[in-house]
Amino acid sequence: MAGEARAHVLLDDLLRLRHRAKGFSFLPRQPVHSLLAGRHASRLRGRGLEFEELRPYYQGDDVRAIDWRATARLGEPQLRVYTEERDRQVILLVDQRLSMFFGSRRTMKAVVAAEASALAAWRVTSLGDRIGGIVFSEHGIDEIRPRARQAAIGPLFAAVVRHNQTLRADDARPSDPTLLNTAIAKALRLLPHDGLLTLITDAAGADAETLRLVTEVTAHNDVLTIFVFDPLEARLPDIGRTVVAEGSHQIEFDSGENGLRAGFASSFSERRQAVENFSRRRAIPVLPLTTERDTTEQFRELLGRRMARSPAADRQASAM
Repeated sequence: MAGEARAHVLLDDLLRLRHRAKGFSFLPRQPVHSLLAGRHASRLRGRGLEFEELRPYYQGDDVRAIDWRATARLGEPQLRVYTEERDRQVILLVDQRLSMFFGSRRTMKAVVAAEASALAAWRVTSLGDRIGGIVFSEHGIDEIRPRARQAAIGPLFAAVVRHNQTLRADDARPSDPTLLNTAIAKALRLLPHDGLLTLITDAAGADAETLRLVTEVTAHNDVLTIFVFDPLEARLPDIGRTVVAEGSHQIEFDSGENGLRAGFASSFSERRQAVENFSRRRAIPVLPLTTERDTTEQFRELLGRRMARSPAADRQASAM
């Protein structure tokens, strides 16, 4: 039906995103309009560096790269030249829990998480890094060890689709907020040092243990949080008496009550604020992705080039 949020994702959907995974980057060097520019860019380590050669210093070179011992030995300034390692490990933690099976606009949150993981995987492997993943739901946790190029794409996408396809509104399994910490702990074992952990989640169930685990990850690796949300979570509309269900449990409430709507909005605001506050203290970038807009376009706006706007949009912006 038109207007309904897309509930599930297919393997072909994720494969087709390969041709759209352009115009953004997870590397420290970011376009000026990227959310990762500035202080976030300095926080992201990116790939490691390998020493390649010594060469004479030329005017305009970075003086910080001068090798003073070699300079003294050879009698003229010598520069140490490094190249980036081509196999940084990137782990995608993809949340497909029941809390992600919610959406009021374009897609469910679980679909946005699946699309984000595919875009990240295609982009990362195109740059020569190794990709791996932790995909989790109430039906279990799949661990995909990092592999070079596209060797991990198949197993990663298969796991995402498998977990996504199990999501049902009438699932009798109780939601398990502790799975987030279990998944992060598994990811920690896959990232020894100088890697990137990308958390793709709605952060449901995040607690003090989550903070401890993420802090442990940041000791030797980078962390990027992709916070997935639906507009309805931020503002519950007044639609009168409503019945909602989770598995076999149902509850009826009056959405017209101001106190209920205020409490609903406050709960979401506190969860989002907690993520942002912790991330700010640990210099972890947070990318908010909403269910109401195309995931690829959001990636490009947050991580890449500024999108071209129409003259009408420019006139409207200048009038505001």
